[in-house]
Amino acid sequence: MDIQSGSMVALILGLLLGLKHATDADHVVAVSTIVGEYRNVWKGIWVGVSWGLGHTTPLLVLGLVILLMKEAVLDWYQGIEHFLEAGVGIMLVFLGLQVFWKLYKGNIHFHDHSNEADPHLHIHTGHAEETDRSKDEAHGIFNPGKPFFRLKSFVIGVVHGLAGSAAVMLVLLPEIDVFWVGVGYLLLFGLGTILSMSVITLLLGVPFAASGNFERLNKVVGGLAGSFSILFGVALISDLLFHTTLIPF
Repeated sequence: MDIQSGSMVALILGLLLGLKHATDADHVVAVSTIVGEYRNVWKGIWVGVSWGLGHTTPLLVLGLVILLMKEAVLDWYQGIEHFLEAGVGIMLVFLGLQVFWKLYKGNIHFHDHSNEADPHLHIHTGHAEETDRSKDEAHGIFNPGKPFFRLKSFVIGVVHGLAGSAAVMLVLLPEIDVFWVGVGYLLLFGLGTILSMSVITLLLGVPFAASGNFERLNKVVGGLAGSFSILFGVALISDLLFHTTLIPF
């Protein structure tokens, strides 16, 4: 195979690996806990884009270093890979707990009667104020709105970027002899993850948008996302630290 053909194969492979990588179970579980914060289908896309940018950033930096220093840096990365994956497990548990905390917090409603003759504060449960969500719903659950950057999604993407199956992509880098082809490989991998995760978050947004007008159903959907995140995180940590096989893939 000549250099030109090999370069084309490397670039196509980078894009395909990126498209596939975003579908990893831990990635999908993590973003599902965020998409539920919006009751708008199209806003989920920007959650996915923000995640993809965060996921690409550390891989691009480390990938460039590997292209320059080859196996030396790759060996170091493979030595700490399991610790990074354990970090992902801890993050998934935290995200799941955060979902339940928001469900609990959103179920508490305050009535301030400070202007009355007998100033007092009422605390109710079961009638959460939905000011921000109502604004979203007022514009329609299918209204794309303005593009936005989600810092929380970006940070989660960064944590995921250096763990899991991304290692497969990095292992191939020392085999790429042309530096600019390697850069293109990294960028196309990043583009693939952004595109794929955007589609995934769009689809994940559908049940949350559909249940938006039914508070109890929306909480059930959110609770399922939080539960899966906690269970998957615990299973991942257990498999890594205690060599169990709770996750069969």
